[in-house]
Amino acid sequence: MMGRLYRKLHGRVGRAFGLFSHDLGIDLGTANTLVYARDRGIVLNEPSVVALYSDSRKVRAVGEEAKSMLGRTPGNIVATRPMKDGVIADFDVTEAMLRYFIAKACRSARFVAPRVVVAVPSGITEVERRAVKESAMNAGAREVLLLQEPVAAAIGVGLPIEEPVANMIVDIGGGTTEVAVISLNGVVYARSLRVGGDAMDLAIVNYLKRAHNLFIGERTAEETKIRIGSAMPLEQECSIAVRGRDTITGLPQTVQLTSQEVREALGDSLNAIADMIRSTLERCPPELSSDLVNRGFALAGGGALIRKIDQLLRQRTSLPVFVADEPLWAVANGTGAVIQNLTNWIRAGGSA
Repeated sequence: MMGRLYRKLHGRVGRAFGLFSHDLGIDLGTANTLVYARDRGIVLNEPSVVALYSDSRKVRAVGEEAKSMLGRTPGNIVATRPMKDGVIADFDVTEAMLRYFIAKACRSARFVAPRVVVAVPSGITEVERRAVKESAMNAGAREVLLLQEPVAAAIGVGLPIEEPVANMIVDIGGGTTEVAVISLNGVVYARSLRVGGDAMDLAIVNYLKRAHNLFIGERTAEETKIRIGSAMPLEQECSIAVRGRDTITGLPQTVQLTSQEVREALGDSLNAIADMIRSTLERCPPELSSDLVNRGFALAGGGALIRKIDQLLRQRTSLPVFVADEPLWAVANGTGAVIQNLTNWIRAGGSA
């Protein structure tokens, strides 16, 4: 009798909390963090960067403001990314960053701490999972559910993952590339490769050092990738002026960099992603493999925006490939869809 009464009261309290809390879905990425608020959609999209005073470790800035300081800070301030390869590299700084983002997302009215769904790479360890949960709880979350990034991306793209057919997603993020085959709300097979947008930026940095004796920062490398990067030859090749520091003289220098050169720099990263996709297909059960012949797979994440990457992967896998309408928002939209129907998701045995 008392047990039934407790459960009844607990259910009413939980529903009441739900009315006043802003439940959130968080795509805690290496490069960017996106936050989805229940009933409001994506309310925040900022770089996963924190600027700290080097002596006291006190936070100076977070997000856009902190990213603008990368490579430009005085000696007493350091701008850093607390996430590396999709997982927490600095526990305290990640916690501070999450606290800032959660407070900003819930600014309008926050009576009760939010429930939070956080997307995490499928290949992280149990220790890393606990670190993410603890960071979110310490940052102000009431409850934390971890959702595998490829599952979140598949939901955000709109794949029918609840059906008994193969749904394949490739999510190319900043720190990792996630590949998964999903059926009946569960992951049949998944792989996580710690190669993504950051590795591509580093490849451009290294290419310029090697080929042009030019040292550039990560922001310049990222801008170069976005402006002229491609996975296959372009109809009209192009070039841009890239500014940096001459590694021999130490003086400011400008070189003209072509799209062919950037494509060469990106080659190893793109080949690693293609090889992982092929390896995933080789391990896919035969019945699900037959589904993929016609259905193909979806591309999400910032890496999906590289020109002609879908054509390269179509050529390497002989499968149809399509890029999501909003690839950068796919994971965040997926966490949001789960937040909107959290009770039904858990009841249906959704993969976490």
